[in-house]
Amino acid sequence: MTFLQRFLLIAAFIPSFAVAQQKEKPKENWQNLDLQQDGVFGVSTERAYDQLLKGKKGEEVIVAVIDGGVDAEHEDLKSVMWRNPGEKAGNKADDDKNGFVDDVHGWNFLGSPNYSIRYDNLEVVRLIRKYQDKYASVLNSTPLSKEERKEFNLYKRMVTDYMGKLENARMGYENISILRKNLDTIAKRIGKEALTIRDFDDYKPQNDIESKVIKVVKSELKKEPDYKKFKDDLEEGYQYYHTQVNYNLNMDFDPRDSIGDNYANGAEHRYGNSDVKGPDADHGTHVAGIVAADRTNKIGIKGVAKNVKIMSVRAVPDGDERDKDVANAIRYAVDNGARVINMSFGKSYSWDKKLVDSAVRYAATKDVLLVHAAGNDSKNTDFENNFPTRIFADSLDANYWGMNQRVSIVPGGRPSGMGLPGMSGGALRVEQDTLKFTKLQAQNWIEVGASGWKNDDGLVAEFSNYGKRSVDVFAPGVQINSTIPGSKYKENDGTSMASPVVAGVAALIRSYYPALSAVQVKDIIMKSVTKVEQKVKVKEDGATKKVKFSDVCISGGVVNAYNALKMAETLERKLSSNK
Repeated sequence: MTFLQRFLLIAAFIPSFAVAQQKEKPKENWQNLDLQQDGVFGVSTERAYDQLLKGKKGEEVIVAVIDGGVDAEHEDLKSVMWRNPGEKAGNKADDDKNGFVDDVHGWNFLGSPNYSIRYDNLEVVRLIRKYQDKYASVLNSTPLSKEERKEFNLYKRMVTDYMGKLENARMGYENISILRKNLDTIAKRIGKEALTIRDFDDYKPQNDIESKVIKVVKSELKKEPDYKKFKDDLEEGYQYYHTQVNYNLNMDFDPRDSIGDNYANGAEHRYGNSDVKGPDADHGTHVAGIVAADRTNKIGIKGVAKNVKIMSVRAVPDGDERDKDVANAIRYAVDNGARVINMSFGKSYSWDKKLVDSAVRYAATKDVLLVHAAGNDSKNTDFENNFPTRIFADSLDANYWGMNQRVSIVPGGRPSGMGLPGMSGGALRVEQDTLKFTKLQAQNWIEVGASGWKNDDGLVAEFSNYGKRSVDVFAPGVQINSTIPGSKYKENDGTSMASPVVAGVAALIRSYYPALSAVQVKDIIMKSVTKVEQKVKVKEDGATKKVKFSDVCISGGVVNAYNALKMAETLERKLSSNK
């Protein structure tokens, strides 16, 4: 494989890098625009404000953003940040007696009183560490109990998975480091900062590697002639692999001791600090802006929803989030008044799914809607895990739920099978004929895939996960411009961007039609989608194929705020007349 081929492989490995180089751009604020009026497949938010909400006054709705942190001082967010009415900032006291000191804008579960964590491992690393003392020296011929054999086979599969990830990360880090180093040398020799494709045409390469680097750069500049943007994307790719090798996949790195909690105690809730921004708030700030960036200040961008206050709950490091932190983040948000919770994160393994399930059930008892990103692996989540999930582990009697099982739900209401990869004997059949589908999963949960702005066969974003039974709806998630720390703005791609679009629509409904329950709001969002008629491209087992949109999500469509608000008004009027 040549250097050029390997670099292009790296570019394809980072969806944001590949997509960011596209020359074509959507209309500004496209995610809020209307397909018929504006020619882009947005969610018709602006149409709803213009035609349905004028003169109407909604209630304030708190939306919790469980993420890596939010910059509460951003020019487009500071007016919409939740402020705990019972807490006085900076006095180092728990004024409202909720167990959290100085939680003015939310809480940070990734820290101690004086320190905040930025990096953590992937869950597969933590699980291997958990089981390696017991199984590292075990052979296939070693006598084991039935339960131990399950654990051992799953441990082996995790090790294989880990080694593949580590090899890819090391290769990516090496290659992108070579590209970065040689490009810096070339730029110094040219002697200019704002380089153009003409500069690279005129440059005489000193060796074979420089020739290949120039080919890569020229290829990208032909797509978009902004050298600074190319360099920024290259640096982002470098940092990605650097983090993977040194933190995410590093078996010797474990930051949890710095928090000071008893990690084994899932019932422990009181740890962390009030630093809701944390050391890296790019992702969470971007998500928060999509939900509710100030629509009235005539600067920056327009969030989907007005009448919203953003509560920042920090539980997602650069690495995989921990189930204990996620469960506590959900409970904190619920207890402090959130009516919608956005969760733009996910992972392939789960340490303690039942702990997260208990928090999801708690949210359901308090009528809180959870909105979750489907993930960015171009996979079918009917058969591939993206935790957390709405399906309850104990309902399936899944003792090893966190170990990358394959679960398939069939029409009629029961699991068709739960395969434990690596186990001899194939998939474990789960026969519970009396188990109803509605009891298997959280009803207050919406799973969101990412779509683009064109109403064609490329509507499903190439990176987006999908699933006929596991993904509910699609929403805009390509080249979404939103807030980042320092009162700046940036375009990002991902189901992480699609999920807050839906959270914003849910918040709009809950603001103007507060009598509707979380389950009713979900039902409205599902039933009011814009149906997609054409077949769309998805990836399956490395190949691209075309399928019906009803095969990529349950609703068969893209979220539509205008339709949803009309349906909500009709339902609330009907409910009122029946009282």
